[in-house]
Amino acid sequence: MRIIIDIGHPAHVYLFKNVATEMQNKGHTFLFTVRSGEKESYLIEKFGFKYRIIGRKQRGTLLKLLGLVIFTFRIIIVSLKFKPDLFLSHGSMYAGYASRVIGKSHIALEDSGNMEQLRLSLPVSDVILTPDALKEEYGKKQIRYNGYHELMYLTPKYFIPDESIFKILSARVKSPYAVLRFVSWEASHDKGRTGLSQDEKMELVNHLISRGVNVLISSEKELPTELQVYRMDVPFEMVHHLLAFAIIYVGEGATMASEAGILGIPSFYVSPIRRCYNDDQEKYGTVYNFPSFEGVLSKLDYVLSNPQILNNHKVLARKLISDKIEVTDFIVWFLENWPSSNQIMREDPNYMNRFRGSFFTA
Repeated sequence: MRIIIDIGHPAHVYLFKNVATEMQNKGHTFLFTVRSGEKESYLIEKFGFKYRIIGRKQRGTLLKLLGLVIFTFRIIIVSLKFKPDLFLSHGSMYAGYASRVIGKSHIALEDSGNMEQLRLSLPVSDVILTPDALKEEYGKKQIRYNGYHELMYLTPKYFIPDESIFKILSARVKSPYAVLRFVSWEASHDKGRTGLSQDEKMELVNHLISRGVNVLISSEKELPTELQVYRMDVPFEMVHHLLAFAIIYVGEGATMASEAGILGIPSFYVSPIRRCYNDDQEKYGTVYNFPSFEGVLSKLDYVLSNPQILNNHKVLARKLISDKIEVTDFIVWFLENWPSSNQIMREDPNYMNRFRGSFFTA
């Protein structure tokens, strides 16, 4: 089987890397298409996959509409040579329209309910796979599964924290350290919303330092001068290893909040934007959701002052992972058995429970 995966964000590389690796080991062939701009091609190269750059990311409505034509056309050109059997993406409209021209199926994953994207990608997707925690209804094309995107690359089967991260950190920071994540608020789904103010960011950093916690910051936009010294400086592909050994996570980034929760790190998601996977994790006690900065510091103090709570997050994460399916294995099965897998899941949604496993020993 030959499959094109269209990548729109660095997180998508992590999302699909184990699917591609598992299937390549079985003899399948993959080609990634990517728009450069946020280190996507860097990650694809690091993980050893073949790819084609089809342009640069565009900002603004008019440029995005132009990009819809250009990027779709370029994926079609790539496809005519590669001759894919399937297209796979995180709801890529470009892959979807290209699939229609080529006459092949497009399998899409979705977990955020971003209707701006879905209005264009849903009509050109043959199936849309979503976490069952996502309550939005997308009609007959939707299939729900018991898991999240982050479980595709952070379960014990596919991720082992690498302690060599401490060699990278040694010159800058010692444990315990907190990972903070600030977003740009420039994405299309962020319109009309704002996150932490500069004063709140400073208060958060100073509060953690006063408690003896070192700080590492990941930020999508330029940090103020006084926070520059805390900017994260680790290889891009080592970020999850960095997160795995943190004492706590606080940030506006929903994906990293979910990742921290799965890794058993107390996770504080501070944002007015709700995400289904973080809401679901809150039920397990692995993620604390805050619509604003109010109440964050008092909850931080409570968690940091209770070693039992800190340690219990590992237990809670294990319970969460054991309750979910191994999503990568489910996706591999779904692709390898397409289109019969589509029919199987519609006739018996509980078929996915075959991909649950015991990842931990007592």
